[in-house]
Amino acid sequence: MTPSPPTNTSRQPDPLPSPLPPPPHTTPPPHPHITTTGTLSTVGVAMQHGDQTSGGDAGAEAEAFVPRGGLHGLRRRTGPVLLDSSPRSGRAGDGRRSTFREDVGHAAAETYLVTGLAFTLLGYLGVGYRWISQLIALLLYAVLLMPGFIKVGYYYFFSSQVCRSVVYGEQPRNRLDLYIPRDHSKSCPVVAFVTGGAWIIGYKAWGALLGRRLAERGIIVACIDYRNFPQGTISDMVTDASEGISFVCNNAVSFGGDPNKIYLMGQSAGAHIAACALLDQAVKESKGEHTSWNLAQVKAYFGLSGGYNIQKLVDHFHERGLYRSIFLSIMEGEESLPLFSPEIVTKKSSAEAIALLPEIVLMHGTADYSIPSSASETFADVLKHAGGKVKLQLYEGKTHTDVFLQDPLRGGRDQLVEDVISVIHADDAHAREKDALAPTPERLVYEWQLKLARQISPF
Repeated sequence: MTPSPPTNTSRQPDPLPSPLPPPPHTTPPPHPHITTTGTLSTVGVAMQHGDQTSGGDAGAEAEAFVPRGGLHGLRRRTGPVLLDSSPRSGRAGDGRRSTFREDVGHAAAETYLVTGLAFTLLGYLGVGYRWISQLIALLLYAVLLMPGFIKVGYYYFFSSQVCRSVVYGEQPRNRLDLYIPRDHSKSCPVVAFVTGGAWIIGYKAWGALLGRRLAERGIIVACIDYRNFPQGTISDMVTDASEGISFVCNNAVSFGGDPNKIYLMGQSAGAHIAACALLDQAVKESKGEHTSWNLAQVKAYFGLSGGYNIQKLVDHFHERGLYRSIFLSIMEGEESLPLFSPEIVTKKSSAEAIALLPEIVLMHGTADYSIPSSASETFADVLKHAGGKVKLQLYEGKTHTDVFLQDPLRGGRDQLVEDVISVIHADDAHAREKDALAPTPERLVYEWQLKLARQISPF
């Protein structure tokens, strides 16, 4: 990208802490011993293989990465930092379980923040029939798919394979979830995944189903959370995503990942944000700037249902209910649109920057009306013309949510997952043999519910 976007004169809210309420009590999983490089961590998220922790909510898990002095006491490390590997439960530093009073207080504080952010967002939205109708459709859509969401939610909160709310940076929402394969006796490929959510409702848990499916096939998934609007604007989101990618690249070995097999993936708004971070990194490296991670560490980028020229999508989003006023506030003003349009940045980037990019795999449903598939097709053409390594995979008749939600909830072999795995396991004959024998995922939602949900989906 470019150094710094023009000053945004539109009203911007102050960054706020994470608005998300804590999930219920769960048991964090055992993981291999963790050693971090260049991170902010001072105590561990995981134990030596075979050790077990218990207790604590997501807030407690997250606090296990923050010293007692708080964020102000953090100092960046330039060398390896050996994390505490002793079993611990609840709060970091004192080895005790969090009390009921502390949990209630944490939940109340988070609820207060959610309410404040909701009213701030409503101030931007105003009153409009489009977004209200979209909200109603979203609620009905969620109700229809609730049986599947409950099953995935149970896995997310209670599976020993999920390590939630790993802190990767200093900003609100700088957390990620790790999905670890059952058999991590050897180093596994790692996918850093940036979730979608229209730049407003994105959350790391949205990647739980993808994380589960890939972990079942021997692939570690790190679902990166980031500040959403109005907590932050697009530059904050790109910065957060880049820092999350840096954490994954610098700590892959720590949680059983293969540092030579790291992949980046984003869906919808997350695909846009991840592409921005990728190109920003390429531009910086081509200019010889110092960075905390390197593009050579990323083997491929998967962009699912993304929009890569947001300058052309403003009117489309407005008609869909994401009003021009709020979208331009998210993107820091109309003058900043070219700076955060990967397609435009690619055209303006040097050959040296484009040569640094990994293989780009763009995936899109042809019946996607949230972000038309032409967005991926045009970006693929621009990348090819610029000399990039790109592959376009279109899914005939698939909508924005078909490829990411309905199809995986249907059970059976999911084409998107298989396509992603085929790239990751391309050079691993043993993994491909295991893929051929992998059990078929179970159905999570009845077919009639999936079909009805597809009809009313607001996406």
